Amino acid sequence: MKKRIGIIGSGAVGQTLGNGFLKYGYEVKIGSRDLSKLSDWKTSAGANASTGTFAEAADFGEILILATKGSAALSALQMAGKTNLSGKTVIDTTNPIADVPPDNGVLKFFTELTDSLLERLQRTFPEAHFVKAFNSVGSSLMINPDFGTEKPTMFICGNDQQAKDEVATICSLFGFDPEDMGTVEAARAIEPLCMLWCIPGFRENKWHHAFRLLKGK
Repeated sequence: MKKRIGIIGSGAVGQTLGNGFLKYGYEVKIGSRDLSKLSDWKTSAGANASTGTFAEAADFGEILILATKGSAALSALQMAGKTNLSGKTVIDTTNPIADVPPDNGVLKFFTELTDSLLERLQRTFPEAHFVKAFNSVGSSLMINPDFGTEKPTMFICGNDQQAKDEVATICSLFGFDPEDMGTVEAARAIEPLCMLWCIPGFRENKWHHAFRLLKGK
């Protein structure tokens, strides 16, 4: 029996991941501050798709996806409600991107290298099981990207092993090789991959790429 998916955030990432879960037979509810943003998605997504508030999506989902701007992540989770997050796997796709222009293609973050956004969210909602994932690739490449014979790596981290195992299974389903990098502190390294991923896009308008971890024998 597939677990129900609740998505907090109605932008490109939330809708893309929602479509990915629907593709594989999951029930999906996307939450938004403005449900009019989801009218077209709801019409095209089919019978297993629904929409609601952040709290309604978080209550519905047995697995939750946080897919807001990084600067809105904390307030979105507060609106979703601590009770609705408690004990659940929460896939954190966000990046702490500051609301200022990049420098020569390099994004600016509102965090420091000693404290990631994931860590801040985990401290604020200790009963939830946060797992960082899907933050280091563009939304157009999140579901079964085609790189020929190569599978891109999806770096994940979090404190709860069962939650990470659950997310790793989803990453594999969506066409990635999951790589568990440890506890929440590893997000200090994983989140800045967003900066690196975006540089070719900002500098050369090249957005079709992903990371691959090569391992020696």
